[in-house]
Amino acid sequence: MNHGDAAWMLTSSALVLLMTPALALFYSGMTKRKNTVNTIMSCVFTMGLSAVLWILVGFSLSFSGDLGGVIGNLRWAGMDFNTLSDSSYSPNTLIFAIFQMMFAVITPSLIVGAIVERMRFSSLFVFVAVWSFLVYFPMAHMVWVGGFLMKIGSVDFAGGNVVHITSGVSALILSIVLGKRKNYGKISYHPHNVPFVFLGAALLWFGWFGFNAGSAGAANALAAHAFMTTNTSAAAAMLSWIFIEKYKDGAPTLVGASTGLVVGLVAITPGSGFVPVWASLVIGALASPISYFFISVVKKRFGYDDALDVFGCHGIGGIWGGIATGLFTQSSINSSAKWNGLFFGSTELFLRQIAAIGVAIGFAVVGTLLAAAVAKLVTRGLRVSEKEEAIGLDITEHGEPAYPAFNGMD
Repeated sequence: MNHGDAAWMLTSSALVLLMTPALALFYSGMTKRKNTVNTIMSCVFTMGLSAVLWILVGFSLSFSGDLGGVIGNLRWAGMDFNTLSDSSYSPNTLIFAIFQMMFAVITPSLIVGAIVERMRFSSLFVFVAVWSFLVYFPMAHMVWVGGFLMKIGSVDFAGGNVVHITSGVSALILSIVLGKRKNYGKISYHPHNVPFVFLGAALLWFGWFGFNAGSAGAANALAAHAFMTTNTSAAAAMLSWIFIEKYKDGAPTLVGASTGLVVGLVAITPGSGFVPVWASLVIGALASPISYFFISVVKKRFGYDDALDVFGCHGIGGIWGGIATGLFTQSSINSSAKWNGLFFGSTELFLRQIAAIGVAIGFAVVGTLLAAAVAKLVTRGLRVSEKEEAIGLDITEHGEPAYPAFNGMD
């Protein structure tokens, strides 16, 4: 890795870290005023917890050794690289560890959107710690470092399985375990700060260039390709969502445009370094109607309270992205793909993408149920009381209102 590559990877790492506070703004703008601080805190505490876990054992379990194709070992625990005896270590390894650490930070934060306004912060803290061991570290190992999913030939350029499907499915399961918010389905919920929503989405778009283009591992043509497909999919999905709202509701909304662009970013993530640029237009344009259907129809049909539609955006967007990667991949773009996609004459990759999606869903479901059980066991319960929910989690969980001078109705 030359100096230019190193600079690009460190810059990309900083861009990905920016995405976590951006996500906090995006989510907090859509909650009630009285839960603003709690929503932000529930996102950004992973910048501490997940980073420390990554240094202690996370990077080693994800990227060192191999146990059964599912998890690594503790050879690099504490980032204890011995350059004299460990031939697999180099300065590039540390840069890679920094970059991947930012993925480990933001992934559990994505789950927060589904359970806002009703989960105890202490329970969430424990849940994220346990979930990282049960879901994130094994999935990172299986997908990116020669584990089971890499061995069968599935591909995931920047985290469709590892980040979005796992967090989206986990968000759905945890929201069901927690139960619905008080008065859910009886009253309308509206974003309390629409500019926050757009600011968060815009910063996510900015940071996503580090997320996807940085996954090329160098400042090269593949990074430029991933940069272009990322932007194209986000743009197409935003326009698609605007058109849907105009047709369905008569007027496009800024929240809708913000949601659409995020869905487009999610959908292109696994294939950004594998599919042609024109395909990213198709992937983004279709991502919005697919997610919109799950949010507006499926969610209402089954009645689960995924508060900010994490499953509809990240879970479904990630699943569509994984499928689309199996449809549109060209090995001439990235030789790490053993086969072309279904639209280019091969079925092998498409079938392996479906298998990988199934594995990611299975790990997310089982890991979430176990992590929730542990969190419930060692804390006062997963959910705040009805009184605490009515007062707002800013006061009851943190003693810190976001808007001290606000005296109106919430």
